[in-house]
Amino acid sequence: MNQDSAPSRDLPGHIAALLQRAPRDAEGRPADSAGIPWADRDLSGDGNPLHTFDGDDGLAAAAVRSAREQLLAGELDEAGFVNALAGQRLFVPVLAELAEEAAPAPGSSTEPGPGGAPVGDKQADITLISVTSRDGRQTMPVFTSVQALTAWHDKARPVAAETERIMLAALAEGAELAVLDPGAELTFVLRRPAVEALAQATRWVPSYQDPELAESLAGILDLCPGVAQLQLQPGDGVATRTEAGDAVVGGGSGPELSIGVVLAPGADEVDARLALASVQAALSEFEMLRHRADSVQLKLVR
Repeated sequence: MNQDSAPSRDLPGHIAALLQRAPRDAEGRPADSAGIPWADRDLSGDGNPLHTFDGDDGLAAAAVRSAREQLLAGELDEAGFVNALAGQRLFVPVLAELAEEAAPAPGSSTEPGPGGAPVGDKQADITLISVTSRDGRQTMPVFTSVQALTAWHDKARPVAAETERIMLAALAEGAELAVLDPGAELTFVLRRPAVEALAQATRWVPSYQDPELAESLAGILDLCPGVAQLQLQPGDGVATRTEAGDAVVGGGSGPELSIGVVLAPGADEVDARLALASVQAALSEFEMLRHRADSVQLKLVR
């Protein structure tokens, strides 16, 4: 059927009212909220704030792909991979959810709804998706590509942004963790200190590799009778595995840091229990540890 011969149809009242209230420029043309007409608008180029990633193909950034390949090959450690994400384009999933109908504007011509009541505008809320980790913490899913995002949730819409902005949004939403590419061949958890470092555009040093933390922890030995030394090592939950079962040296949800409590020579079982209790008490007041380590486990070392 020729479009010109199609019968005209009235728009639903709430949509017609919305169009009537839409901003227009001085000549009556549809415009944005600043009064700039949409007609002949050029949305390309560096000056357009809505298109930070002009020409984006939705694939994982080359630097991220390279870092992932090196991580899987054992050529890059956890810190190297996390820090390679800085400044890269990633995606977060959002959902458009229909909200309650807004009340019609005074004097607007709206169609009556059920029972003769006027119907207001349909409104949609755009919400970031978050998930809950196994230990109950709020977690922000983040994706390296549109394909990975839509494979995880086919109704989610991808929003592209730099890593720093995404991590800031995660913290603002109350998330303590971010999980990169959930459901993909490699799912990589960014624990809280890494999320905070990326949000602040600072280099992340894992707690188990942090010389400042190790030096400061040595200062609590005077408070821990029977303890000769504290050893910092990766926790049992630092590593993860690919979907195929291959081990990866990072990306686990924790525990992140293992503190080995080395007992003084000649210590018996009672001494060991007292030593552990004294270390736990001292660590509970250790502010640097709370800031730099996501989760901690203690182990006796004889």
